[in-house]
Amino acid sequence: MITLQNINKSYQTGNNSLHVLKGINLHVEAGEMVSIMGSSGSGKSTLLNILGLLDSYDDGAYYLDGQLMREMSETKAAQLRNKFLGFVFQSFNLISFKNAMENVALPLYYQGVPRRKRNKLAMEYLERVGLVPWAEHLPSELSGGQKQRLAIARALISQPKVILADEPTGALDSVTSYEVLELFQQINKSGITIIIVTHENDIAHKTQRIIRLHDGKINSDEKNGKIEVLTEEAFELKSNTR
Repeated sequence: MITLQNINKSYQTGNNSLHVLKGINLHVEAGEMVSIMGSSGSGKSTLLNILGLLDSYDDGAYYLDGQLMREMSETKAAQLRNKFLGFVFQSFNLISFKNAMENVALPLYYQGVPRRKRNKLAMEYLERVGLVPWAEHLPSELSGGQKQRLAIARALISQPKVILADEPTGALDSVTSYEVLELFQQINKSGITIIIVTHENDIAHKTQRIIRLHDGKINSDEKNGKIEVLTEEAFELKSNTR
């Protein structure tokens, strides 16, 4: 589903260049549930932005569902995001003056889906996350956990192949965080690939795989309790056999 080969990314800060990602090699299979961890400045947010086609990379190759993601227009990037990707953020990013149903239906509005159809689908996804009784409530009338479930329903309505979640439990208490993770696990069982950026070890350990970044590089890749660090040559050999 996702393959990164020797991805590098730098930012210019005045006369200086900040090298944020330093040769990232990563393969995520369709249907995996993966967490990405790392301290502040490790490059995890930059990596997620590249995966989400929200930022470009300097060198290397990024393949999404077998397609090379490289030097595309914003229109093309938006089309691919609508087709493949769903996003969930720590801050929820809900529209304050739209009710729960309208927030969930919003991606379909941008796809040109008629109002009656998109509202019907929105209600189906609100039912999936247990929020039908709050369909006409504004975000300000919902709890943190309800807002995040609403954001997840909005991410799902476009039927993405991959959900990218940036600190989705960062603003929630521990009980609500586990409830949200259980919802992600249920979604993952339907075959959707999920990648979660988190700084919380207990949340990460509820995923199938933990990738740890340090100083712009993958420090370790833990799957089913086994930790593996691949050289570039070993990674290419492993990717080609999949």
